[in-house]
Parts: sequence; structure tokens; C-alpha cells
Amino acid sequence: MIVINEQEFRRFSDYIKANYGIYFKDEKKGLIEGRLGPLIKGLNFSSLTEYIDYVTADKTGKAASVMLNKITTNHTFFMRESAHFDYFRDVVLPYLTKTVRNKDLRIWSAACSSGEEPFTLAMIIDEFFGLNKPAWDTKILASDISQNVIDIAKSGAYSTEKMKDIPESWKNKYFKKSENDQYVVSDKIKNEVIFHRMNLMDSVYPFKKKMHVIFCRNVMIYFDSATKDKLVEHLYEITEPGGFLFIGHSESLNRDKMKYRYIMPAVYRKE
Repeated sequence: MIVINEQEFRRFSDYIKANYGIYFKDEKKGLIEGRLGPLIKGLNFSSLTEYIDYVTADKTGKAASVMLNKITTNHTFFMRESAHFDYFRDVVLPYLTKTVRNKDLRIWSAACSSGEEPFTLAMIIDEFFGLNKPAWDTKILASDISQNVIDIAKSGAYSTEKMKDIPESWKNKYFKKSENDQYVVSDKIKNEVIFHRMNLMDSVYPFKKKMHVIFCRNVMIYFDSATKDKLVEHLYEITEPGGFLFIGHSESLNRDKMKYRYIMPAVYRKE
């Protein structure tokens, strides 16, 4: 087993925080040993220091991607925090259909993990617009820092357990059963989501137009206060006036510093 000393762990946690915003407290040292230890041994390194040197020297980014897949937790499910989806359907979409110009609806599912969130949004949008949907550009940008979960999301395949909270009508309308007893998202919905690997800590995001809706849920729990404030400021700048930000119910924002207006638990708006 690889044993990490305090100096190594501090260097590692500083590197992760500076580059990816994730803040590991000292008590997480054992978790990092457990998750990275087998990988470090498999690469024939004897310490975390050697492994960090290897990751930082790899200019392709592949080593960093593997590391991030190991240390991040990607737990999500369909209809998570369902009140958000109800508000999106009942309040946000009716408002945007009256105010958005050129029928160009821009929605971003940041930290999308294995795809349940953006696919849920796509299904809600499809039902909301109905026969009028072809007149609108409703494609959803979905991003995550982990290439591994992006690849899983792109497949659109989910176990029966993952589907337990999906309405039966959606199962029949938007999924098909595969031979290995999985549910696969229909091409109609898959084609509505554009997946992209993205680091929320980047100073510039790979899109030019501002967003009407941003779902950035259950990712800021890994950030310290300063990092979270900086991210929220960045999100505000790339939100259209009148646009909405959704965060996780376990997260909170500094209302004294942020410019968004509080709407309801975990929902904010740019005025």
C-alpha cells in the first residue's frame, strides 16, 4: 500500500485546488491513499510525489484525466432534487418562451456527471414544446471535468435501478430496452445534448453566447469559499439578464458577495 506523508498530501491538495477548484481537507488523506494507491503502484511509482511529477509532466492531459476519474465522486440519478425540474418546467420555460429572441434557448448542465440531469432537461423540454419544438433551438450543453463520466453519459445507457424514479410514460416514450437489460436514451433525446469535457476553473469557457439557464448542482460542495465566490461571479457574467442559476440543495452562496437574486432554495436569478 502507498503511504502518503503530510508534505506530499499538501502538495497534491494544493495542485488539485489550484487547477480544478477541488478542496481536500487533511482528513481526506486516507481517501486519496485508497483511490490513488493502486494506480500509483500499477505505474511502478513508489510515492505520490513521483506520481504528481508524472501527471504534471504529461502535456496530453490524459494522465490528469485518469487521476480526476479516480478522485472525484460522480453520484447522481434521474429526477435528483425534483423540485428544480418542476420549477424549470412550470416557471422558467414559460418565461423564456416569451422573452428569448430568435427562439435560441441556451441551457448549460455544468458538472453533468453521467448524463441524467441534461437528459431529464431534454425530456422536459420536448414535452413542454410538443409540436412547436422544431421551431426552437433547444440543444443543451452538458459538461464535466471527468472524461470517464462524459463517455458514460454519451452512451445514454442506464440500469433498471437508475430508472426507478423515471415516470413510466417517459420510459416508454424516450427509452428503449437493450439486450443486456439496460434502458437506452432514444436518439431523439440524445441528439438534444452536446457533451463536452470542461474545467469550471478555466478563465474562459468554450462558448460565446451567454446562457439563459445554468444547472451547476452539487459541485461547489468540493470548493472552499473563495473558489466558490469566484466561480459564481464567473457564472453570473455568462448568464443572460433574466437568466437562472440552479445549485444543489446542500450548497449555499454568499448573498453578501453574489449579484444573483435569491428566488427559492437553490435557485437564483440575474436581473
